[in-house]
Amino acid sequence: MNLSFIPAAPAVRKAPTRAFDLIAFDWDGTLFDSTGIIVRCIQAAVVDVGGQRPSAQAASYVIGLGLMQALAHAAPDVPPEKYPELGRRYQFHYRQHQNDIVLFEGVLPLLAALNEREHIVTVATGKSRRGLDEALQHSELKGVFAASRTADETAGKPDPTMLHELMAQFDVPPERTLMIGDTTHDLQMALNAGCASVGVSYGAHEPDAFHVLQPRHIAHSVSDLQTWLLQNG
Repeated sequence: MNLSFIPAAPAVRKAPTRAFDLIAFDWDGTLFDSTGIIVRCIQAAVVDVGGQRPSAQAASYVIGLGLMQALAHAAPDVPPEKYPELGRRYQFHYRQHQNDIVLFEGVLPLLAALNEREHIVTVATGKSRRGLDEALQHSELKGVFAASRTADETAGKPDPTMLHELMAQFDVPPERTLMIGDTTHDLQMALNAGCASVGVSYGAHEPDAFHVLQPRHIAHSVSDLQTWLLQNG
């Protein structure tokens, strides 16, 4: 028998080795470079309704919370009856600048690499559904995320409802779920849901506050985040 004519067996494609099946990303300050604009819009909205202009630190702390929860926290001297107007003024200022907001450099290759490894890539954000849907209109983001949840359709962070719903949708247990965010609200939500987390230091909150919330890693750039995820995620 001439063995040279025996065809080679087809290559078997191995399933990717993953520690986490579902990865949930926060939006502002994690994927989108929007922290500075959000801070300025919060400050302007508070002044518009007669409140004292919050410091940049106070305004950045509330990023990631639901809109009304965030504005109320940032403007403790504004009476509750003015909250609806406060929200409208924030949305007015934000819409003046929303087209100035861009993805952090390296985010698109990161998301592509995770999808290539067949992770379920999702979003869990304090943005409104309307705000997130507008952001997702960017052509390069179409089809990137398997699902998303927003604060106004579930509950604001650190309530774990967003993560619970995403896990239920894809039948993924908490130990196979990873939350990635730039605030203590994101990492506390992960703890509340029984999930692991990764913090990023380039967003709204100082990373020194992350350690008590037990993130698996603190990434100091998108490149750092991608390297860690491909090695450990």
